[in-house]
Amino acid sequence: MNSKTLPARVRPAEAGFTLVEIMVVIVILGLLATLVVQNVAGASDEARQTKAQTDVKVIAGAVRQYYAKHGKLPESLAVLAERDDKGGGNLIEELPKDPWDHDYMLIEGNNRNDWEVISMGMDGSQNTEDDISSKSKKED
Repeated sequence: MNSKTLPARVRPAEAGFTLVEIMVVIVILGLLATLVVQNVAGASDEARQTKAQTDVKVIAGAVRQYYAKHGKLPESLAVLAERDDKGGGNLIEELPKDPWDHDYMLIEGNNRNDWEVISMGMDGSQNTEDDISSKSKKED
């Protein structure tokens, strides 16, 4: 007889995974994928809102600087990105679009100190719930 030992034979029942085991793994992976997608989609919306809030505050700051130099509000927000005739460069590098690819707007109120910069939000319509304003909630 040969001194080498033969490997033990594998029984067919122990050869691999059963269909039930594979199905359980697929269901668990599906549930985990669903949870991850929901969390990532929500984070994207929050990031867009945060960017719009930051943008309206930066643009409002540039409007205040323009007002201090010229004694009036700019005719349009595009003026803020143009070179200034009165001792200086542009107040902002370039005027961005909001995260939903709409233009920011300067809304004038009843007097010269009553104005706000807004993003019309995801729906692109003014005076709706998703509008983002440079005015703080305390001022409303």
